[in-house]
Amino acid sequence: MTTDPDEAADRRRPRFRAAAAAAALTLVAPLAACGSGGDGGTPTINLYYPPEQNLQKVVDDCNAQAQGRYQIVYRVLPRQADEQRVQMVRRLAAEDSGMDVLGLDVTWTQEFASADWIREWTGQAKAEVEQGTLAGPLDTARYEGKLYAAPKNTNVQLLWYRTDLVQQPPKTWDEMISAAQQLKQQGKPYQVLTMGAQYEGLVVLYNTLAESAGGKILSDDGKKAVMDEGTVRALDQLKKFATSGVTSPSFSNAIEDPVRLEFQSGTGAFQVNWPFVYPAMQEANPDLAKKVKWARVPGIDENTPSKVTIGGVNMAVSAYSKHPTESFEAARCIRNEKNQKFSAVNDGVPPTIEKVYDDPEMDKAYPMKDTILEELKEPAVRPLTPAYQSISTVTSAILSPPSAIQPEQTANELRDAIADALESKGVLP
Repeated sequence: MTTDPDEAADRRRPRFRAAAAAAALTLVAPLAACGSGGDGGTPTINLYYPPEQNLQKVVDDCNAQAQGRYQIVYRVLPRQADEQRVQMVRRLAAEDSGMDVLGLDVTWTQEFASADWIREWTGQAKAEVEQGTLAGPLDTARYEGKLYAAPKNTNVQLLWYRTDLVQQPPKTWDEMISAAQQLKQQGKPYQVLTMGAQYEGLVVLYNTLAESAGGKILSDDGKKAVMDEGTVRALDQLKKFATSGVTSPSFSNAIEDPVRLEFQSGTGAFQVNWPFVYPAMQEANPDLAKKVKWARVPGIDENTPSKVTIGGVNMAVSAYSKHPTESFEAARCIRNEKNQKFSAVNDGVPPTIEKVYDDPEMDKAYPMKDTILEELKEPAVRPLTPAYQSISTVTSAILSPPSAIQPEQTANELRDAIADALESKGVLP
């Protein structure tokens, strides 16, 4: 069913207007703390980190290295990022001392630092983290020029394409759309599959387009909504893609794993998604996997390489930890070069230490490592601000559905909504 763009825009506006007071009260509700070895025995360092299948092996090795001076205990966070954040925000707002080392989504570091929930990295610990770490991930770990987290792993999307359908990967989104339209006319698999639902995945897609067009969403100091000409070009490109006839019918509801499954089923010629799709495809559809290659995500202009939005996890030390010295040491161990390589090879999480990409063991686990590193050296970073969560909420609401975008009008709407979000006006935490 076709939706009138103006009607859709009118329906969108109330979504991000809500009273925040009740939600804020919920967030500070105290929770029971886990013990942190405060009885004079061996300190327990509670590591709150997202699910990672083989991270316990890293924890065991770091505990052996500590030789009894402390014991790291891996407390597995929920799988969904929103649930991870809510759990940590509740406990930190209650000054819970049972959390020591925190695995933060790269978009949360500034928020947690501005709230004085995490400690600054200084001295030798800071120097050790910064040495050899890629610049993009390091940017996500800083707040007001100070280092507040240690990048443990990063992530970046790639273009995955069918070599039996396409001889060369497209350099621009317009080129990709045109190639898909030609395949459609020939009755071949043609769809360009990626994430377009009203959630962070849509914000990531738009941020990639905006940065690739040279656009600025926020001012350099992160305090003012800009939405310049480049961001309008990105809106135009997103609208063009959404209405081109080459997306999946489910595009406006699509998230990462369903996109992967749809491409694996054989309906897509192109997929823009994270590297996790590679091992999954090898296992689920090995015949198709032989026909799939990868490339840098297309750009906006033919002669200007894209800038692709990075993800990942930063390691921070809680301001309320009773064992900060041991916590900093534990965090450094978990994200050191040896353990980043182990996690990359065994859990598929791209390293933040550049040197790891040169290791021969990475060749088999990460045949796409050169393309990943190429994108990571010129990345797009999501707006660096303590208000990012609110900005993401209003941005995904205004961009959804992408087919309803009116570039100039939508840019003005985004500028106003982001300005309100920066001042914590009328948005959910």
